[in-house]
Amino acid sequence: MAEGDRVRGPRIGECARIVAEEAGLRPTVHLVLGSGLGGLAERVEDAVHVHFNRLPGFPRTSVEGHEGCFVVGRIAGVPVLVQSGRFHFYEGVGADVVAAPVRVGRAVGAETLVLTNAVGGIRRDLVPGSIMLVDDHISLGFRAPLVGPVAVGEERFPDMSAPYDRGLTAMAEEAALKAGVPLARGTYGWVGGPNFETPAEVRALRAAGADVVGMSTVPEAIVARAGGQRVMAFSVVTNAGAGLGDGAIDHEEVMAHGAGAGEGLGRLLEGLLRAVAGGG
Repeated sequence: MAEGDRVRGPRIGECARIVAEEAGLRPTVHLVLGSGLGGLAERVEDAVHVHFNRLPGFPRTSVEGHEGCFVVGRIAGVPVLVQSGRFHFYEGVGADVVAAPVRVGRAVGAETLVLTNAVGGIRRDLVPGSIMLVDDHISLGFRAPLVGPVAVGEERFPDMSAPYDRGLTAMAEEAALKAGVPLARGTYGWVGGPNFETPAEVRALRAAGADVVGMSTVPEAIVARAGGQRVMAFSVVTNAGAGLGDGAIDHEEVMAHGAGAGEGLGRLLEGLLRAVAGGG
């Protein structure tokens, strides 16, 4: 391929067409899986896998625990687009790539975006294995996912006074109660990564009001809100923030705790999806 012919960014319309033709159904919910939570994709019935390397302009994911594909099918009878793997600014990609999966999900019909992530716990009660429903976020990644020309169907200046849908939050709490899954609530602090934070940075995040810290989710939430989608997010605590636990932090620990919490989160999500499908 000549330099002038090279794909310079994801072709959203073409990517959406490929996913829709492969899937044969119109998903109503787009579920993004964070590090160590890829096992949730196994809950998809009649699953069709569309790998990112088949989508024009999508690079390969470079993070362990991020498979890099869409899984389309049904969970609890609800048509879903499950995203196993996401893109981060720290991988060296641009805003168009980080935002692309959300835009493809919206283009194939998903009106609701459910984000999951692995995080370090800052608040003392948020120990490894805890699940937190995100109420709000603090953006400290210092990258703008909406930079550049306004994408089709998006606002230039989206309102972020309530980024995480309050109706969905209420449904999630009810689903957690029915599933017997303890669910905390709090604020997500987004940092750029890929290094884990220093103890001083964790103290600064705590002073700023963050309850957990992670390296994803916020760009996706902003892009979804710009396009008018309903958004909610769940954080799985996989480690204590630097200076709050014993020893060093590594990605293997993140993966292990993420997988361990996946069963409870999966039961919660099944109940939530039923509520969303019921028009809640």
